Amino acid sequence: MMCVNQNGGYLCIPRTNTLYRSPYRNPYLPAAASPLAPPLVASNFPSPPRPLICRFGYQMDENSHCVDIDECASDSHQCNPTQVCINTEGGYTCSCTEGYWLLEGQCLDIDECRYGYCQQLCANVPGSYSCTCNPGFLLNSDGRSCQDMDECTTENPCVQSCVNTYGSYLCRCEPGYELEEDGVNCNDMDECSISEFLCQHECVNQPGSYYCSCPPGYTLLDDSRTCQDIDECDTRNNTCTVEQTCLNIPGGHHCVDPVHCDEPYLQLNDNRCMCPVENPTCRDQPFTIVHRHMDILSNSRVPADIFQMQATSRYPGVYYIFQIKSGNEGREFYMRQTGPISATLVLTRPIKGPRDLTLDLEMVSVNTVVNFRGSSIIRLRIFVSPHSF
Repeated sequence: MMCVNQNGGYLCIPRTNTLYRSPYRNPYLPAAASPLAPPLVASNFPSPPRPLICRFGYQMDENSHCVDIDECASDSHQCNPTQVCINTEGGYTCSCTEGYWLLEGQCLDIDECRYGYCQQLCANVPGSYSCTCNPGFLLNSDGRSCQDMDECTTENPCVQSCVNTYGSYLCRCEPGYELEEDGVNCNDMDECSISEFLCQHECVNQPGSYYCSCPPGYTLLDDSRTCQDIDECDTRNNTCTVEQTCLNIPGGHHCVDPVHCDEPYLQLNDNRCMCPVENPTCRDQPFTIVHRHMDILSNSRVPADIFQMQATSRYPGVYYIFQIKSGNEGREFYMRQTGPISATLVLTRPIKGPRDLTLDLEMVSVNTVVNFRGSSIIRLRIFVSPHSF
């Protein structure tokens, strides 16, 4: 027989086989011999049957074919318990599942969180990882990135206005409301308690706003805070008779009766009374009484000059003394002489209205040449308005 080497084995063929031409030289043939030599006489001994042999990693099946051995299925592999067996043609390989790497024969878990697989929050688990997002964000479909959640459109926790921010939200209140400490609810803001200068008279709070009101006798101006006096005398919205004189004061009006001069005075005109010098009873009485009226605001600032009194003429050797003869029991006024023939009535204390005061302002004339002393009275009626505006 002649030995012929094959891939993974060898063949023994008769030397008389002329159909096969081996590329290999048989080292056991003599140098002079040639595979093309004439055939020898065949031996009379019978040839034993040659067993078929499969190469390593294969086995014979029932059809005498060499098929691959699945070492992984037959548990004949040598992989570490932490490894995964993968069958190959004629053998097998040991590997690791996804999420593990092979290090010195062992499959170790890969910490994906160290490599920034997640955009925000990462939790490593054996063989894998899990991404989550911070409050106010939603996990995208890729399982890694996060997108801002618009709380104003999804849940809108605010009572009034909601403003979405990156990762959160802010609650806002409408004008006239203020945000509570919980950052969600809104309380009505009492604007009237913030400042006393919002309204000239009275501030009325209402939900989300306020308005100013005026007392009777006033009307609210276009600025919605200032009160303007209504002149009842001009609009004829008063209760005065034809004989009376209508006197408008801030917030109302007064009906002033006609001047009536008591004996021994004679009436010279609508507001002047005179005591004749030829009448003996007039010697100790003021020569004239002039009736005047005016109004002042309640709680006016002091000191304040409110009325001026002056002599109509000046004679040689005559000097004048001005004083409050009556009506100043509360010491709210005093006379300040401003010149030889004039003086001013000064308000020294605030007067709260409404009040009706009558002062007799006396001008005393003294003549040192003829030793004469006389006086004149201005009877001043002062109406104090009920308000300070």
